[in-house]
Amino acid sequence: MSDQTTSIVSARPRRHGDAVARWLSLAAAPTFAIMALLAAAAPSDMLCATVRGEFSLQGMVPMYALMSAFHLAPWLRLLR
Repeated sequence: MSDQTTSIVSARPRRHGDAVARWLSLAAAPTFAIMALLAAAAPSDMLCATVRGEFSLQGMVPMYALMSAFHLAPWLRLLR
């Protein structure tokens, strides 16, 4: 086998659990982005903490947005 073929074969998941873990890692960022949008659209009395001021790092929306950003690594590896 050539080096290119070997690298392609080794990049594939070897077990079923590896494939499931890969799909779950890809599902995290969009899930948190949707949760951020839903939290932004929800009335403020439904949220755990109310946001004070126009831009505040308190509340659920910034938390979900940050979690979505932190889980972008699998998508960036996919685009590489």
